[in-house]
Amino acid sequence: MVLEATMVCMDNSEWMRNGDYTPTRFQAQADAINLICGAKTQSNPENTVGVLTMAGKGPRVLITPTNDLGKILQALHGLEVGGEMSMTSGVQVAQLALKHRQNKHQRQRIVLFAGSPVLAEKKTLEGMGKKLKKNNVALDIVSFGEDDGEKVEKLEALLNAVNSNDNSHIVHIPGGDRVLSDVLISSSIFTGDGEGGSGFAAAAAASAAAAAVGGGGGGAYDFGVDPNLDPELALALRVSMEEERARQEAAMKRSAEDSTAKGQAAGESSSAPDVAMSDAGPVEITDKTSDMMIDDDSALLEQALAMSMAEAAAAAAGAGPAADISMAESGGDDQDLAYALQMSMQEAAAAASAAQGSADVNQVLGDQSFVSSVLSSLPGVDPNDPSVQDVLASLQAEEEKNEDQAAKGPGK
Repeated sequence: MVLEATMVCMDNSEWMRNGDYTPTRFQAQADAINLICGAKTQSNPENTVGVLTMAGKGPRVLITPTNDLGKILQALHGLEVGGEMSMTSGVQVAQLALKHRQNKHQRQRIVLFAGSPVLAEKKTLEGMGKKLKKNNVALDIVSFGEDDGEKVEKLEALLNAVNSNDNSHIVHIPGGDRVLSDVLISSSIFTGDGEGGSGFAAAAAASAAAAAVGGGGGGAYDFGVDPNLDPELALALRVSMEEERARQEAAMKRSAEDSTAKGQAAGESSSAPDVAMSDAGPVEITDKTSDMMIDDDSALLEQALAMSMAEAAAAAAGAGPAADISMAESGGDDQDLAYALQMSMQEAAAAASAAQGSADVNQVLGDQSFVSSVLSSLPGVDPNDPSVQDVLASLQAEEEKNEDQAAKGPGK
């Protein structure tokens, strides 16, 4: 692909109002310029195209060489038609614009549209062509509209002066039902003649051929629109498609972020009750276990006390003297052990007396030998002490009184 910087010289003179080209000369020329600009920018991403007008008050640069097709198409809107075409001035301004191109590696090319009579002299045009050739500027001429012999001669002289290694071309398009863009696609301006040609027309020619074969159905193009025939609509559809794609990507990204955030929140909320349950579960089990253990211990303690009381009562009732003798003997060996046994026997005797009634208590207190042995075993207690004898006598008297009252009670 040839790397080029191109300036398109547009004829916007009063002659462009004629309707010998569909729909008018000016509109047919604008469509052809759109086709050339699109083909140039698509053949190489680094190609640049600029546009200027040659009529009116003088040459006016609409846009300097750029690879933004949208800017080029926008520059072609709202142009005024009128005046005479100044070919020499327009070509010189185009050459100056190419001289100040940003990429110096680009080849220079001027595409000249001439749809009105050429007023410049032949020698002037030949001198301008030689200057272009000296500065390595190629020239493509599109001659349409007025097709008299003088115009053809002048343009041929210009082409011969600028042509170098067949890098310049001219196309004559007579009026009638022909479309400028269709004729240009099959011309040498698009196809070129070897390496010296423009070198960008293969893709454009293939697209035009596909459109012709498909009958204008648009199946071979994006959105069903041929960018070579309607570049503005194709560009608008492409921009809309890119915006829609960006919007969809942003929406998908937001939805993914929202779903991720919701999943994390749900995971945290579900894990919190689990932790709470795991923390609370063992506490409840421990409390229940402790309560059960306390209940079991209480039951066992009560059972042990009951068995101990029953054994003590049986010993006090049936084998009291023998127990007293053993306690006395043990008291002689170890006073502390004897004291503990005596206390236990006293509690057992109290429990037995409560269970068997006052008769058993009287029997125990009436046994003087048992009472004497118990009192003598107590440390610091003398059974013969008068105070102790008085206490025992008072207890025995009180018990006898209770027995008498009990005996009188049923009689009343």
